[in-house]
Amino acid sequence: MNIRNRIYVLVALLIAGSVSCSVETPQVVGDSSEQKIPHLSTDALDGQLLVRFDQHVADVLDKAGLTKSGPGNSMKRSGILSVDEILDLVDGYQIERVFAVDVRSEDKVRSEGLHLWYVVRFDEKHPVEKVAADLAMLGEVSRVEYNRTLKRAASGNAVPLTPDMVNRLVPTSSSKFNDPLLSDQWHLVNNGNLRPTKFISGADVNVEKAWELTTGDPSIIVAVLDEGVDISHPDLKASMWVNEGEIWKSREDNDGNGYIGDYHGYNFVSNNGVISVDTRYDTGHGSHVAGVIAATNNNGVGISSIAGGNASEPGVKIMSCQIFSGANAGTVLEEVRAIKYAADNGAVILQCSWGYISGAANPYDWTPQFSTDEEWESYNILEKNALDYFTHNAGSPDGVIEGGLAIFAGGNESAPAASYPGAYPDYIAVAATAGDFTPAVYSNYGPGTTISAPGGDQDYYWDYADEIYPVGAVGCILSTMPFHVSPSGYGYMEGTSMACPHVSGVAALGLSYAAKLRKHFKADEFKALLYETATPIDQYMSGTKQYKKYVADLFDSAPMMSFDISEFKGGMGHGQVNAYALLKAVEDAGVDMTFPNLYVAVGAQTTVLPSMYMDGSSFTVTVSDGSVASAEIIDGKMIVKGLKAGQTEASVTGSRTDRFVITVRESAGSNGWL
Repeated sequence: MNIRNRIYVLVALLIAGSVSCSVETPQVVGDSSEQKIPHLSTDALDGQLLVRFDQHVADVLDKAGLTKSGPGNSMKRSGILSVDEILDLVDGYQIERVFAVDVRSEDKVRSEGLHLWYVVRFDEKHPVEKVAADLAMLGEVSRVEYNRTLKRAASGNAVPLTPDMVNRLVPTSSSKFNDPLLSDQWHLVNNGNLRPTKFISGADVNVEKAWELTTGDPSIIVAVLDEGVDISHPDLKASMWVNEGEIWKSREDNDGNGYIGDYHGYNFVSNNGVISVDTRYDTGHGSHVAGVIAATNNNGVGISSIAGGNASEPGVKIMSCQIFSGANAGTVLEEVRAIKYAADNGAVILQCSWGYISGAANPYDWTPQFSTDEEWESYNILEKNALDYFTHNAGSPDGVIEGGLAIFAGGNESAPAASYPGAYPDYIAVAATAGDFTPAVYSNYGPGTTISAPGGDQDYYWDYADEIYPVGAVGCILSTMPFHVSPSGYGYMEGTSMACPHVSGVAALGLSYAAKLRKHFKADEFKALLYETATPIDQYMSGTKQYKKYVADLFDSAPMMSFDISEFKGGMGHGQVNAYALLKAVEDAGVDMTFPNLYVAVGAQTTVLPSMYMDGSSFTVTVSDGSVASAEIIDGKMIVKGLKAGQTEASVTGSRTDRFVITVRESAGSNGWL
């Protein structure tokens, strides 16, 4: 790895380049009208393929009982003669569905065609390209993709927060929270006095004023696709999402969602519910990202976060969707499973500090990948299918948001175009800024970039490093770290990987305020608000920026460099994300939420909080046909039980009266989904 790669890949784990294909332009082989197979990449895994069958084959596999995914749920024959004739030649093959069946969402899965995707595994001695070509010849197969390894950066890039550094901290002028490390979180509260020469007052995400309106709401769930989050960290444990339908450390799928033991999320690499933090290989990246979003606020411990509540008042929740684990990198298979899992289990924001190398990256330093929407989409059909599923189906038509927000790091190649998938128009790609609104020296910008946020800039702040604050701490992002990375539990990192969770956190805070106001948004409407309320920063895109290139490795001998900031004008998206402006815009946007229609199975029950939809200290409920369903209010919760198949009208009264319909089904999951 050349030195430029080493600096910025080390600095921002998983960011642009985490998923590597080693091809510049996607190609297909075989029938060009069908374009069934992308060009073989060097990181394709042997002995397995991702195959999309036609509906007929999927129906046969369904009837054969192949309805689950993961170890122990695979079959050794498909039951389709043409498929089995080919696969019989590759010795001991197994086939399983890519996406586990969740009865709550299976109808949506089928409507979007995700049920057609299967994993085919076979003896690794057989060339994966040959097996793919043979399968692609079948009329029953519409697509074959290689399962690729997700590549991540080397460990050891975080700078620990030491006791000497803590003792040097200048108390913040903010009095909102008592978290002692808030004073070094310029990215949250920047008064321009931390490093006087280069910081500009207000060059933050403007969250201090936003905290007066809300500090977060536990109904808003952010899925962190990353290394495992340290669920025992004192500043994170209260912010972890809890799957209330699952039993802690259970060895059964208690809630029937297709995953065993998924109490705080799921480890898709090891395929179990144990969220792990490997003390040898994990860098703490997942915990750092999670802390920016939702470390517990005002608890007298450590840092503050954007949406981590206010001590006794919980903030947004973090769902750990682990796609990297120790020395084991995840694959595209684990990635897409994590994306669907997040949508099905309540997450409305997908936090993704990883991506491909920008197609506009310098080829002397990087291996450029996708340059256009068409290139990325044609090469990564399964990946796009999964992301579309999230953006279409996360949230609820009756909740705060309908659809989900997929937020990606924009990439760290200093390239004039954002990396994919974030650069795709349906998703959000985040560029990184320093503490004076200038672009971080590593940040991608230009086409595909939609918004900016603080990401840190160690090369820019080289002249403030000293024996107490080393390079990598000054001007970088302070957040939570596993204790094997930093004995204090906190440390500094930089990159668009760090800018990305600032946008995720602000979006989560905005949705929390919408929940407080009982406002409903479609995902695209809310995304537009996020952009419209961003702080314009083009006025800072002039002159030159001086920095020391490779300062982390070369220190005093690092060469002094400069670049023309004007090249970034118009290229940093809509501006820097602005929490307070977003929340104020929420007040005048969206529509009022109304009580939803409910679905329940015969003999089952569902629970809803009326306070999510209307004011009132007490609520009453009436059901028109008590033979179909019953409903009662217990401790502020409405409990609805299905008695017999059918429909009945009902009404709930608090500050107003809302009418709704209860549908009871015979053959359904516990929540009424077929």
